[in-house]
Amino acid sequence: MSDLAAKQCVPCRGGVPPLAGDELAALHARLGRDWEVVDGHHLERTYRFDDFRQALDFTVRVGEMAEDQDHHPDIFLAWGRVKVTIWTHKIDGLTESDFVFAAKADALL
Repeated sequence: MSDLAAKQCVPCRGGVPPLAGDELAALHARLGRDWEVVDGHHLERTYRFDDFRQALDFTVRVGEMAEDQDHHPDIFLAWGRVKVTIWTHKIDGLTESDFVFAAKADALL
């Protein structure tokens, strides 16, 4: 488990700027290259599985974790794959909690 996965997501109250520049790059480096930072706005990763059942089971685990962390990604389920997209809606960009959530999702594999 990464050091990010050991943290808890912290609800954003707004009024803070989204991550950018060196701070964004540093958190992305800690997360790993399986996650893509898209337009400096959101994180995205597609997980691959051998069949629909494994993808569905992972989707449920991510959904349960999202409820526990009070941080809710977009989740796309298809045969053998799950795409997770994360950003903080309150500020329309990325916060550290988005990276924490991504690391926690990786730990569910």
